[in-house]
Amino acid sequence: MSLAGSGTAHNGACAVHYDTFGDPAQPTLLLVNGLGSQCINYADEWCAMFAAEGLQVVRYDNRDVGLSSKFDDAPTDAGGAAYRVSDMVADGIAVLDALGVAKAHVMGLSMGGMIAQNMAILHPDRLLTMTSVMSSTGEAEYRKSTPRAAELLTAAGATDRDGYVQQWVDGLREWGSPEFADEARWREAAQRSFDRCFHPSGPARQFLAVLASGSWADHLPGVTVPTLVMHGDKDTLIDQVGGRRTAELIPGARFELIEGMGHDYPPQLWRQWTDLVVGHIRSHS
Repeated sequence: MSLAGSGTAHNGACAVHYDTFGDPAQPTLLLVNGLGSQCINYADEWCAMFAAEGLQVVRYDNRDVGLSSKFDDAPTDAGGAAYRVSDMVADGIAVLDALGVAKAHVMGLSMGGMIAQNMAILHPDRLLTMTSVMSSTGEAEYRKSTPRAAELLTAAGATDRDGYVQQWVDGLREWGSPEFADEARWREAAQRSFDRCFHPSGPARQFLAVLASGSWADHLPGVTVPTLVMHGDKDTLIDQVGGRRTAELIPGARFELIEGMGHDYPPQLWRQWTDLVVGHIRSHS
C-alpha cells in the first residue's frame, strides 16, 4: 500500500506538512514524531502495515523539521524558547482539521509521546485513543539518560552530510536496539533524512520547547482518553521509568515493556508494535 496523498495544514502562520496512507473512510491513526525526527522515519512500509489493519494513517513533520515551517529567527540557546509543546499539539490538531477528521487515534514517540499526552490533556474530545511510546511526563527525575546518551543528544549539530550521518549512527550505537543494530540501515535512513531536509537548528529549538514546557504530570490523572504506554527495556536515552511513570499517573493506562527495544523502532519490531497498537485501538472501538 503506497502513499495515498500529501498536504499542508496551517496553525496560524505555521505550515505543517503531512502524508496519508490508506482509506480516508476508515478511522484515523495520527503518528507524531520525536525530537528532530522527520515524518519519513515512520517508514512507508510500516505505515502500510497499520493501514492494512483498517486505518487511515497520517504522518506529519513537526514544526522546525522536514517540510514544515522553520523558526530561524528564534534563539537556539537557553535565552528563550520560540514555542512550547502546547504549540506543537496545536500543529497536530491542525492536521486533523485539514483532513476533516473529528476524532483520531494518536501515537507519539519520544517527544511525540509528550505531544500525544498533551493532546489528551488539552483536546480530549479529538482523541479516540492515545499511545505514548519511549516517552516521559516532563518531570526531570523521570527523564533519565545515560551520560553518553545525554552527551550525544546535546552535542552541536553537524554541518555537512557526512557529519550528519555519523552523528545519527553514533546516537543509535548508544540508544538503539542492540539486537537489531544495523549500521547500513542507519546510514541509509540518515542520508535520506539529510537529503529531504537538513535543518540543524530545528532540533535545538524543539529541545528548548520541551524544557520550557516543564512538567504536565499534575494533569495526567485527569486524562480520560484510553491510553497505552510502551517502552523498551534497552532504552538508554529515556529510561523505562519515564514510561512506567506515565502509565502510573493516567487512570486505566496499560503499560507494555518491549524486550530488546532501545530508543528506536527497527523493522524487526514493527509487527509486534503494530499488533499492540491495533489491539489497543480495537479494544476501545
